[in-house]
Amino acid sequence: MHSRRAILYMPGDDRRKIQKATTLGVDSICMDMEDGVAANKKAEAREVIAGAMKELDFGKSERCIRINQIGSGLEKRDLIAALATNPDTIVVPKVETAEQVKWVSEHIETYELSSKLNIGSVRLLVGVETAKGIMNLKEIAEADKRLEAIIFGGEDFAASVGAVRTKDATELLYARQAVVTACAANDLQAIDIVFIDFKDEAGLRAEAEEGARFGFSGKQIIHPNQVEVTQEAFTPSDEAIKYAKRIVESFESSQKEGKGAYALDGKMIDMPLLKNAQKVLDRAKAAGKSKTSATDYTDFHGNLKRKSV
Repeated sequence: MHSRRAILYMPGDDRRKIQKATTLGVDSICMDMEDGVAANKKAEAREVIAGAMKELDFGKSERCIRINQIGSGLEKRDLIAALATNPDTIVVPKVETAEQVKWVSEHIETYELSSKLNIGSVRLLVGVETAKGIMNLKEIAEADKRLEAIIFGGEDFAASVGAVRTKDATELLYARQAVVTACAANDLQAIDIVFIDFKDEAGLRAEAEEGARFGFSGKQIIHPNQVEVTQEAFTPSDEAIKYAKRIVESFESSQKEGKGAYALDGKMIDMPLLKNAQKVLDRAKAAGKSKTSATDYTDFHGNLKRKSV
């Protein structure tokens, strides 16, 4: 699965900004047909995105296209136009039901078949941004195998429940944790809220680090200045990687000695801490910070497993 520490939105009708995004080394570039584009510029956005996809080198950045929400009357023509560019990923905003996820996936599959692509070649990310979407998270997360991530839209969610947005985002706490939980239960990535004050680097860093602690895989961003800080926040430090490797390696030794929980640096290590260590190493690998080698460990049922570290 592609690393999505940062998903950078760029207005689909602004070729200059899209081109700038390709130079930033950001994990994912999302060319927007939705909120970032005025109502009278939607057709222009489709044309500009088509040209950018054909002519620009995106490097290692994921090429995402966000269509307008289902029910807007624009979603079908947006999806047809987006798929014609052969994108890496389609992003669907304001999803509220599993049926909406399936509808998009079926259209993508039809495109793949007609283009003689492997089924699943085009990825799918969905935004959950309303009270109804949060209430239906379980069904949405389980809706389709093509789905790779759920993106939580904090501003729209606050509006949908009548909450006042604050800098510490306590009004979003339940919904953010619900998204993380639903994603973890279904092996999906959870993508956190936008930090709208792009001049406040300290505030962005604090919110991104909090999101990483919550269990989010990455964060939405809206400005080039936010790329480095955000991707750094969702990349394990060298110290964290080193400690995680020690946990995995020492757990292997303790299992061979017939031990269950054991002490490491004055702390008790057991299966939950092993699983957290493995997640740290997975994130490091996705970010290109950790070379892989194999080590064995034993799961809850006593089965021998092999893990890359």
